[in-house]
This record gives sequence, structure tokens and C-alpha cells, in this order.
Amino acid sequence: MALVPYEETAELGLQRFHKPLATFSLANHTIQIRQDWKQLGVSAVVWDAAVILATYLEMGAVELRGCSAVELGAGTGLVGMVAALLGAHVTITDRKVALEFLKSNVQANLPPHIQPRAVVKELTWGQNLGSFSPGEFDLILGADIIYLEETFTDLLQTLEHLCSNHSVILLACRIRYERDHNFLAMLERQFTVSKVHYDPEKDVRIYKAQRRSLREDL
Repeated sequence: MALVPYEETAELGLQRFHKPLATFSLANHTIQIRQDWKQLGVSAVVWDAAVILATYLEMGAVELRGCSAVELGAGTGLVGMVAALLGAHVTITDRKVALEFLKSNVQANLPPHIQPRAVVKELTWGQNLGSFSPGEFDLILGADIIYLEETFTDLLQTLEHLCSNHSVILLACRIRYERDHNFLAMLERQFTVSKVHYDPEKDVRIYKAQRRSLREDL
């Protein structure tokens, strides 16, 4: 799945995921995300990391106007939509099973003049990379996509394929387990990684990664 549930065992903490709509005010727009936990589970609800990453973009942390961006494991597409509203040309991706749901949220929330800047496209990490040009994107976005250890190698391969020497990767996540640290260690072997934001209330970190230069590897 695109996202992973937090360890919120209290019923109150999980109630928000069963609500049919989640409403946010971001990028001078009201965004209403349709949720469908019953049918699609973790792929169809909005997690804190997506909200934190979308807010980080709204703060102007990166220049989005005219930027070519991609959101990986988009789920509901909140991050990609905010990037499009802020001026980026965004490819919003997930696995085939989640695409219709993702597309419906994008179409329902983006104004007609913004919709041409947001394309929903299938991407299964490590598999259909041939439909994406190498180094195609300036900005790669991911919210809560680091959680299944068996996907780490495919995710790294995907990041490597989509990145140019000038691309920026922004990954928002909550570090929960040893495997999360393991992924960051794997990422650091191929990319220069730094923590650029931390939200103490939600315990969400945003990491920035860029391809290592030849000079760094020497």
C-alpha cells in the first residue's frame, strides 16, 4: 500500500480514518479528500506525514513554479495536489489498484485551470520504470512510503531512475522501527541525506536527499 498506519491503538485516534471526508486548507484552497478505509485501507486515508509535507511545500521550502515533480505512493494525492496548486507540473503516482480512487480525489479538488498540471499515472516501484524518462523530475515527493522492508530495494531503484544530478527528493516519515533506520542508511549510500524539518507534535521528519556527486564518492 502507499501509506502505513501509525500505532494509534486508541479508538479515538483511528476514528478520523473512517470519516468519508477529510478537509484541509492548503495553498489558499479548501481540499476535501474522500477517504475509503473499508475498501482500500491505508491507501485511502490521509496520514500526518502527507499533511506535514504539504504544509512544508506551502511554506515555500522549495521553488515549485515551473518545477517538474512526481509524488510516489500518493494514496489520496494530497501532497501532489498541493504541489500543483503551488505551480508545479506534477505526476501523481501509485499502484494500479489505487489509481481510480486517486484520480477521483484529484479531479474533485483541483480547479479546471490547474488540472492540466496534474497527471495521475501508474507506478509500481522497480517495475514499470520504462514509462518514465531517466532523470525526468526536478522534485520527487513521498509521504509515509518507508515502511515495508521488502519494497526498499525497489524504492531505491525507482528514486535512482527518476533523479538527475540536480533533482531533490523530499521524504516525510515517522521513524518507528529499526527497518526505518535501515532504509535511511541504504539511502545514504546513494544520496546525500539531511533532515530539513521536524514536527514535534506529530513526530514527523522530512528528509532531503540528492544524488551524490562524483567528488563526494572519491
